[in-house]
Amino acid sequence: MGSMNDTQISEFLLVGISEDYRLQPILFGLFLSTYMLTVLGNLLIILATISDTKLHTPMYFFLSNLSFVDICLTSTIVPKMLHNIQTQNKAITYKSCITQMHFFILFIMLDIFLLTVMAYDRFVAICHPLHYTVIMNPKLCVFLVLVSWMVSVLYSILQTLMVLQMSFCPHSEIPHFFCELNQMVQLACSDTFLFNVMMYFGVVLLGGGPLAGILYSYFKIVSTIHAISSTQGKYKAFSTCASHLSVVSLFYSTSLGVYLSSAVTQNSHSTAIASVMYSMVTPMLNPFIYSLRNKDIKSVLKIIFDIEIIKGTIVLKVTKHP
Repeated sequence: MGSMNDTQISEFLLVGISEDYRLQPILFGLFLSTYMLTVLGNLLIILATISDTKLHTPMYFFLSNLSFVDICLTSTIVPKMLHNIQTQNKAITYKSCITQMHFFILFIMLDIFLLTVMAYDRFVAICHPLHYTVIMNPKLCVFLVLVSWMVSVLYSILQTLMVLQMSFCPHSEIPHFFCELNQMVQLACSDTFLFNVMMYFGVVLLGGGPLAGILYSYFKIVSTIHAISSTQGKYKAFSTCASHLSVVSLFYSTSLGVYLSSAVTQNSHSTAIASVMYSMVTPMLNPFIYSLRNKDIKSVLKIIFDIEIIKGTIVLKVTKHP
């Protein structure tokens, strides 16, 4: 591998979703709307979780952390993409690209770990309901989140340091809308064999391990639900994990689809379009999935909006009648 000092490139060019200038206003409006919905929806989840003591449980603690990470994930890539579309300037500096790649890896790994922790939480709630409060105590919940952060930070730092050791050819174009790790490795002029080995090892270990944990948790959950005699009991047990199962299915089906398709085909444009699903659409849909299927969150959000409407009415009356 070349040393970091040998890197002569000062910037990359992000090709984006489409180079057709006629589509740029449509793409700008679409991605801006998606970003605003993502931030607003996830902020409402966090606000609802903080506002009501009924939601001060492990499940909602993990959900609020997931919402925060989803806001950070989309904020890592979308603002720069919107700026490039608006200015018709595809350039991103070398330092900015490395920084974007680092934080994207960090938050996508946090997404994976938090979804795994939430699967474990549902496993304990359904398979060991009598011991749930003892097992999922506040100390364990905080510990699981901290471990998720620590592993994600270490992994993103390791990947970033390895990319910094690579040398890139001048005028490199990234056929993507953000600085995606795999695309950057393909642009390296130096030998990337060792990095590829480490990268795929990390994907198998830190991607496959959590997936195996989620599958095992839901295997045990399904077995436990199947053993319940009453139909009402089965429905109640399944409804407690339906939202999480929907989010996990959406996230893993889109992300695995992107990386499996990229391994089969070299069509980077199709890969970039597919990446929109797990990097932007999934974080946007998460709060809707949880709020639509969750009576507790819907009731808290209704109370919050009713209070705001009442406050607004009072303020309006005061201004009219000084």
